[in-house]
Amino acid sequence: MRIIRLFAATLFIAAIAAIPAFAQRSGAAPTTPAATAPAQTGPTGPVPSSKIAYVDTEAFSDEKTGITRYVAALNNLQREFQPRQTELQNLANRIKAIADEIQKTGSVSDPKALQDKQSEGERLQRELEYKKKEYDAAVAKRYDEVVGPISQDIGNALIAFAKQRGITMTFDISKLAGAILTLDRSMDITTEFVKEYNSKNPATASTAAPGR
Repeated sequence: MRIIRLFAATLFIAAIAAIPAFAQRSGAAPTTPAATAPAQTGPTGPVPSSKIAYVDTEAFSDEKTGITRYVAALNNLQREFQPRQTELQNLANRIKAIADEIQKTGSVSDPKALQDKQSEGERLQRELEYKKKEYDAAVAKRYDEVVGPISQDIGNALIAFAKQRGITMTFDISKLAGAILTLDRSMDITTEFVKEYNSKNPATASTAAPGR
């Protein structure tokens, strides 16, 4: 009885299919600088009133209604890495084709030919693993370089926006969806903030141009 070691091609097909658009990678919300906790002191007067609001940071990457600088930077990275995404997808397709052929002809193929196909598939799988790791590292590095500064600027702008309106606490609703039972939509400042940020920080040619 022949024992065929089927390599995990389908695993890598799924991995490549799941290569996210950079807008999805932006699930790492724009960075908001951590507020410095005030020194603990005894009560000195009336407790100040609080005003709470929320934003949906996932909306920042919306192609039509999001933050234009942010969207342009994500699209820039998507274009920059498209050739490497295509290369990975082609490798995954070759692995799957070999795996499918082995499954279909394994019981009737010449053992030597079958072993050659198995070896070729495993070689391609190792190549895919290596290139996928390189791809992930390169994406993370370029994301930090290109999107990181914009993300930080958005966070700073949001702090200033909230302060100007007397907002004492702002939640990111996209991170709390499963924990919220009731919600007053009037607390949503997403659209207002995006509109103001876009008016003050329009996307420029340098933002939209492919990275070097």
